Formats: sequence, structure tokens, C-alpha cells
Amino acid sequence: MNPISKSNKLANVLYDVRGPIVDAAKQMEDEGQKIIKLNIGNLAPFGFEPPEEIVQDMARNLHDSAGYSDSKGIFAARKAVMHYTQQLGVQGVTLDDIYLGNGASDLIVMATTALLNDGDELLVPAPDYPLWTASASLAGGRPVHYLCDEANGWMPNLADIRAKITPRTKAIVVINPNNPTGALYSDELLQGIVQIAREHQLVLMADEVYDKVLYEDARHTALASLSTDVLTLTFNSLSKAYRSCGFRAGWMFVSGDKRAARDYIEGLNMLANIKLGSNVPGQYAIQTALGGYQSIQDLVKEGGRLRRQRDLAYELITAIPGVTCVKPRAALYMFPRLDPKVYPIADDRQFFMEVLRATRVMLVQGSGFNYPDHQHFRIVFLPHEDDLREAIGRLADFLAGYRQQHGRSGQVVEIAAKKEAARA
Repeated sequence: MNPISKSNKLANVLYDVRGPIVDAAKQMEDEGQKIIKLNIGNLAPFGFEPPEEIVQDMARNLHDSAGYSDSKGIFAARKAVMHYTQQLGVQGVTLDDIYLGNGASDLIVMATTALLNDGDELLVPAPDYPLWTASASLAGGRPVHYLCDEANGWMPNLADIRAKITPRTKAIVVINPNNPTGALYSDELLQGIVQIAREHQLVLMADEVYDKVLYEDARHTALASLSTDVLTLTFNSLSKAYRSCGFRAGWMFVSGDKRAARDYIEGLNMLANIKLGSNVPGQYAIQTALGGYQSIQDLVKEGGRLRRQRDLAYELITAIPGVTCVKPRAALYMFPRLDPKVYPIADDRQFFMEVLRATRVMLVQGSGFNYPDHQHFRIVFLPHEDDLREAIGRLADFLAGYRQQHGRSGQVVEIAAKKEAARA
């Protein structure tokens, strides 16, 4: 029998947040080992519960949820999203411009599938949330990564975006607040991206899932609020701010000048009709979530659990010789760097597989987020403080052994750190 191969559309698809390292961790758990998981932003296993009023509303409406909803979603939830767009300062969004889906990821795949022809290009940040790269590839398009500048707080490099636009470019993806870096973009930077899209007649795709997970005095600006002429698709969900990943409830709204996009919007409607609608119980949670008490504020304020854990993880990780990190202003992640003079790493996936086996701590390497070096990794700071101390302590011990094994003494590390500081 001839071998049956996977589609070549999967060539650029990777999701190492759930990949080989996760498979190895599962095998270790099956053997009875306890793994500390710093790999995925799944809040429930770490004791972050959804607001009780959301759970109650879903339960009350369960008997009315057995049938299909409208393909775009139930009226009450879409109306709540429309009111939310008004709070964000976004103009001109009607009920017909709102689509509900099984999380933002479902709608991202739908939006890229409707937009891209074979060979079309989608500008995606590096590092990225890997679903964007995967969805572009599955749609037959080509993901092109523009660089975010670590030396500038992981801000997108506008010159690099401009340099990578070709006649095949269809859209620019903006992930703000950013996963995996925790960066939050300024209004000036966002206006620069809007202007590039305007000049080149590109669609903007704004992934704003972490728009409420903000620390200190950080303020998020919706990309769609900065123009009325640039076609913008905005994605959000209940997963993070409302700690409801498993409810699979998300939304997308279309704003800007929709006249030239009638055919594209027809394509979105066709795909919405094909899937017959999204998870109905999850839809019933949206109105309550958006209109109710925003309990995420209790978690991110000074003294709140997420704020404490972010601060602790940052303090511990940057105390390790040869490790630097831009402190995240938003989201649930940080993206540290291992100094290559101290930690020469040829294959970061293999390196963090070794970390897992030696420490029983699961992390995701930077290349899993389509970043073009082997020196970065993502930390999820969701575990309780004691577990964070234990996990990062184990990592610090592993890295100390690695330095010793590779002849990187404390003095060498100190000199490298001073040179890094001087450059900064």
C-alpha cells in the first residue's frame, strides 16, 4: 500500500505549546512524575475560576441551547459585543458586522480562509501566536514574519513591516497585548501600522484577547478605534479575562470602510453558514461577561494574584546569570532571553526537552513562536507563587549546571551581563 501523507499545507504549521515536549511530559506523568507546567495559558488548572454569574447564566440557559443558533450567533450576545465596540470608541459596527465563534481561534481560521488565495501573503509578528502562522498556511497563503524589537520593549518594527510588503500582501496581523512577550503597544505605534495599511490598502487583523489583562497604569487602545477607513477585523474571547478557556466563546467584529470588502464579507458569511453556528451555551455567557463586574481587575491590580505572580516570575528569572527579560505590561507571559555567550544553544527544542527531563518543568522554546533564534523561551506565570519559586529554582539549577558544563564561569557570566547592560 502506498504511504498516506499529510497535506503539504501543514509544512508551516506548528503548535509547540502542545507539541513534542508536551507529549514527553505526558509520558513522564504517566510514569508518576509531577510536572510543573509553564507552557500554556490555560487558567482553570491553576485555580483561576470563571465568574460565578457566567456559570449560572450558562446553566440557566442550557435547556434552550440544544438547537443551532443563527450562524453569526445569538442576538443578545452580539448586541452585547456591539455595545462593547462603542465603549472601545469603534465607530460604525452593526449587528451584521459581528460573528461569534468557538473561541477567537475559530474565527481567526475563518477570517484567513475567507481572505487568502494560494500564494497570498499575511504579515505576522515574530514572535507570534503560532495559530496565525498556521491558519495562513492552511488557507494556502504564505505567512511573512515582521520583527518585533526586543531592545525597544518588543514593539513592532514599522520599517520592517514596510520592507516586507509585496503585491501579494493582503493583511497585517497585530497581536496587542502581545502573546508571547506581554508587550503593550502605544497609540503612536498603532497609528503607524494603520497608516501603512491605509497606504497599501491592506486589511488589519487585530488579536486583542488580552485587552483587559493589564498591569500598573497600562492602557489598551483598540486598533479599530483609530480609523474609520481601514478595514479592520478584531478578535476577542472569554478565555483569558474571564478565565473561561473551555467554554469556547469568542467574537469577531468588522469595522472601517466595508464597501470595497463586500465580496470578502460574503465569504465570511458563507463560512459562518457552513459551520452552522458556534457553541450555544458559551454564547449565553458573553452578554453577562461584558456587562457584569470585571473581576479581572482584582487579579491585575497591586496585590492581585496575577500581578504578584508576574512580579515574582520576573524577579526570579532575571536573577539567573545570563538571562534577561523585558518586563511584561500585559497578558500572562514573558519571553526571556538566554545570552548566547553564556548558553550556546544549537537546537532550542532539544534544549528545552532536556530542561523538562532534568527538572520536570515544562516550557516552550522561542522557535515555537516563529522567532528566528534559539535563545528565547516563553514562561506562563499562572502557577501559585510557591510553584513558581520551585519551577524557576529548578530551571536556575539546570542553567547553573549548563554553564559549568560549557565552561561559562560566574566571572564570564558577569562580564557578559555588563556588556549587555552597556549595549542597552
